[in-house]
Amino acid sequence: MKKISLLLFVLFVQTLFSQTKITETEKLATTCKVWGFLKYYHPKVASGAFNWDNQLLEILPKINKAQTKEAFSLVLENWIDNLGEVKTIAPILVPKEVKYFDKNFDLSWLKSKLFSKKLSKKLKFIEENRFQGVPFYIEGQEHVGNVSLKNESYANPDFNNRNSKLRMLFMYWNLIEYFFPYKYKMDQKWSTTLEKIVPLVVTSENEDDFFIAMKKMASKIDDSHTEFFVYPSLSGRRIKRYFPADAKIIDNSIVVTEILGDSLAEADAIKIGDVITKINDKSIKDIILENRDFICASNEPAYLDKLVKKILVSDSDTVKVEFLKDSEYVTKTMTWFNYHDSHRNEFKKGARKKKEKFKVLENNIGYVDMGILKTRNIPDMIEALKATRAIVFDMRNYPNGTYQEISNFLNAQEKEFAIYTRPDLSYPGRFKWSGGTLSGFENKDHYKGKVIVLLNEDSMSQSEWTAMCFQTAGNTTIIGSQTAGADGNVSEFDFKGFHTLFSGIGVYYPDGRETQRIGIVPDIEVKPTIKGIQEGRDEVLDRALLFIESGK
Repeated sequence: MKKISLLLFVLFVQTLFSQTKITETEKLATTCKVWGFLKYYHPKVASGAFNWDNQLLEILPKINKAQTKEAFSLVLENWIDNLGEVKTIAPILVPKEVKYFDKNFDLSWLKSKLFSKKLSKKLKFIEENRFQGVPFYIEGQEHVGNVSLKNESYANPDFNNRNSKLRMLFMYWNLIEYFFPYKYKMDQKWSTTLEKIVPLVVTSENEDDFFIAMKKMASKIDDSHTEFFVYPSLSGRRIKRYFPADAKIIDNSIVVTEILGDSLAEADAIKIGDVITKINDKSIKDIILENRDFICASNEPAYLDKLVKKILVSDSDTVKVEFLKDSEYVTKTMTWFNYHDSHRNEFKKGARKKKEKFKVLENNIGYVDMGILKTRNIPDMIEALKATRAIVFDMRNYPNGTYQEISNFLNAQEKEFAIYTRPDLSYPGRFKWSGGTLSGFENKDHYKGKVIVLLNEDSMSQSEWTAMCFQTAGNTTIIGSQTAGADGNVSEFDFKGFHTLFSGIGVYYPDGRETQRIGIVPDIEVKPTIKGIQEGRDEVLDRALLFIESGK
């Protein structure tokens, strides 16, 4: 009786499975995962034995016809079988020295509720007997390990062909799925992003619609390094026009922080501290809200920093700008100009030479502008500042690879300041811990004064990494605000229609503390205010000088 009951139960489950309908999005999102998995895991596919893009285009019509989970699983099973036998290999042993970082790794979907047990078993077998040779589609950058593509199709999809567009989507999604080191830090699960973007790609009617969907997907990576730049078509290419000043977003307004073109700014009576409340009749608050799906950033300060750069560029010669001046709203229709004219200050003869790379401030305090200091300037910098009470290293910019020589000056001994995770190409999706970077050496003549590092949302990647290095000096204080929260060598990919990039390796403190999205946490938090900017004060530097004098 028990055997009969069990048999009836099994038949009931099988019947239920075979009759369960499956949605188009479920089919396509799951096919994307299977296609990517086979691309990097199946011995014959990963070795380049098939034209894998064509294989996808051939299987998608069959996927489209499958109306139930059973039919869908059968299509995938037959597809895998037609690729040829996957031979059982000896168990793949992990060397003792290899330590995996597995927060990113997730193949739990191999047991998807959409799959038959037979299909799940086939996929698991492929994982266990995965390709172990030189990958056909991917390679690691020498000495670093972040990935680059090879043997990929860089052409645009056919924007009138649904399946051609899906191929591009699937390629990009799997690139992030297997080789982006911070996938686990995303606010929205990457699989959820896929499910939301698939319908947008399927229903896209033209090139613009397609790339809007792709940009929305890229924005969910939550990485300040990530960009998704769409190349304009020849017919749609226009000269960009720029506001003649730099600015920051503070309290839902744009505040002018630097004049870039004196004559143009003077013509419109623009000065440092001016507050912009609207652009083309749209409030800055509304602009902040409507761009969240199109700009990728690790955190809010980095998002606002990227956004203000976008706002201050226009495709039109004339831009309507509302200012708040002396408690009154004033609207001007401005003419914006090309980059050279609007940024004329930086092209003036000797403009770069006028900027001081380092100097001694009052009360014997050194100051270094890390954005313009070069390695060749370091001996002179050390000679000029070695007897100071403190040195302020301003890294609210992008340093020029000067960390090693300066840390040798600051540190009393050699110390490790960063460790890394790098993709394991023999087990796609997994990342391995790798050795760290050292700074300093045994140096009795090291700098004895206070070390201050200034940071803000402009501090990204090299700046954050250099700050980590300087923290090993032992007498270092970080002053400022949250940094951009994106570190690790960048992987760049250039296609015919777009250019994209993302952080390619993971960067951590030696004790495993994270920096991605968090950034370098300041010991003393200070943010510029509208009032301070209008008064011409550098409130972050002022706070550093106060700390040097008071110790708090």
